[in-house]
Amino acid sequence: MAIEAAFIVPHPPLIIPSVGKGQERGISKTVAAYRKVARRIADIAPDTIVVSSPHATLYRDYFHVSPGAHAKGDMGRFYVWNERLEVDYDEEFVAALCAATAGDGFPAGTGGEREPELDHATFIPLWFVNQAYAGYRAVRVGLSGLDALDHYQLGVYIADVAERLGRRTVYIASGDLSHVLKADGPYGFEPEGPRFDEQVTQAMADGDFERFLTFDEDFCDAAAECGLRSFQIMAGALDGRAVTHELLSYEGPFGVGYAVAAFEVTGEDPDRRFGQRLRARMREEHDDGQPTDPYVDLARLSVETYVTTGRPAKIPEGLPDEMLRQRAGAFVSLKEHGRLRGCIGTIAPTTSCVADEIVNNGIAACSRDPRFSPVRPDELPDLVYSVDVLGDVEPVDSPDELDVRRYGVIVENGGRRGLLLPNLEGVFDVDQQIAIAKQKAGIDVSEPCRLSHFEVVRHT
Repeated sequence: MAIEAAFIVPHPPLIIPSVGKGQERGISKTVAAYRKVARRIADIAPDTIVVSSPHATLYRDYFHVSPGAHAKGDMGRFYVWNERLEVDYDEEFVAALCAATAGDGFPAGTGGEREPELDHATFIPLWFVNQAYAGYRAVRVGLSGLDALDHYQLGVYIADVAERLGRRTVYIASGDLSHVLKADGPYGFEPEGPRFDEQVTQAMADGDFERFLTFDEDFCDAAAECGLRSFQIMAGALDGRAVTHELLSYEGPFGVGYAVAAFEVTGEDPDRRFGQRLRARMREEHDDGQPTDPYVDLARLSVETYVTTGRPAKIPEGLPDEMLRQRAGAFVSLKEHGRLRGCIGTIAPTTSCVADEIVNNGIAACSRDPRFSPVRPDELPDLVYSVDVLGDVEPVDSPDELDVRRYGVIVENGGRRGLLLPNLEGVFDVDQQIAIAKQKAGIDVSEPCRLSHFEVVRHT
C-alpha cells in the first residue's frame, strides 16, 4: 500500500509557541492531537509526505505543484523571523505526477510558480512533523477554483503515482474550518459557521468522504471555510481504500474552527470509490427520461465532436425547419456539477441559420471562453447544456422598461457593449442586471449607457 495514512490538520500560526507567546495554550487539545499525528507519521516512516495547502499558489482552473529540489520558509509574516524550516522536495514524484496529469489533459503541473517560499499552511504541519521525524521528502500541491470532483481526481493521481513509484507515502490535508464562529472573533459570526463545523467534523469522525464532495457552495461561502478542498484531494488519495477514521480533536475558541483527524489505510474497499459513485449518480440525475430538445442535442453534438476530434460537427438530418430557416443570435451555455463551465453567444445572427449559430457557439463555449480552460474529453459526460435563441433587440428609454425575468439587457457606451441574459440565478433586480452587464463591458457603474432589451427562447 503506497498511501499508508492521511491526516487532516489546521494551520493557526499561534500554535507555534514562538508565534503564539502563550496563546497556544488556548488550543491545547489541538496541540496534543498535532503531536500525536507527528508521532504516528514517525512510526510510519514515510519516504514522501504530500501536503495540500490552501495558501500555496492557487489558480482558478489549474492545480499548482511546487517545483524544484528544495524550499524554505519562516514565520516572518507573523513577526517571528527566526522560526525557519527547510524541506527537500521529491522531484521524481512531482515529475511522475505532472506526467500523469498531462497525459490525460488534467489541469495540474508546475507552471506558474508565484510563491516558492513555504506558506504557513505547509510550514506548520511540517514543523510539527519535524519534531518527531526527518527522513522524508515533501510534495506541495495547491488548491484551485475547480469543482469537488476535480480535487478528488487530483488525489487519485497522487495515490496512483505513490503506488507506481513504490513510495511509502503520508498525505497531510492542511485546512482550517469555519472562520465565522464567534461575534468577537476576527471575522465575526454567521450561523452557517458552527453548522459547517459540526457537519464536516462528523464526516471526519465517520470517515464519510462523500460528504466532503457534496457540501453546497453557497453554504460553504457563508461559513467562510478554508480547508474543504484540501480534504477533497485527501479523499481522492484514499479512493478505494479501507481506512480507520478518528476525529482526534476539535476546537474553535478564537472564532476559527480547528480539527485534527486521522485515517490509516488497512486494505482495499471498492465501496469507498466516492468520486466514481458520485459521478454516476449525477449522470443519472441529468438523464431524467424526459424527451430531448433538438437545440440542446445539437449543442451537445457540437461540443462533443469538437472536443474529441478538433473539427466542427456536421449539421444532422431531421432538424426542425425553424432551425434551418430562421436566422438569430444564440448563446450556448455549459454547466458542470451545477457550475458554469462556458458560455459564448452572438447578439445578432452571424451565419445562415440558427443551427449553424449553435454549432459555432458550442465550439466557442467549450474552447474559447476566456474565463475557463478548454473542456477536456473526460468532462463530456458531466456537462449540462442550455441554448438561448435571441429575439429582436429593441432600444429602451428607461430601466423601467426592463424585467430581469423576461428580458435580457444590452448596455452600450462608445464602442463598449455588454450583454446579460434574462432569468439568471442570483440576479434579482434590474439595477443588478445592468451593473453586471456594465462590468462585462468594462463600463464603470456610474457611467451613463444606452439600453436595449430582448427576449429569448431558452432550451434546456
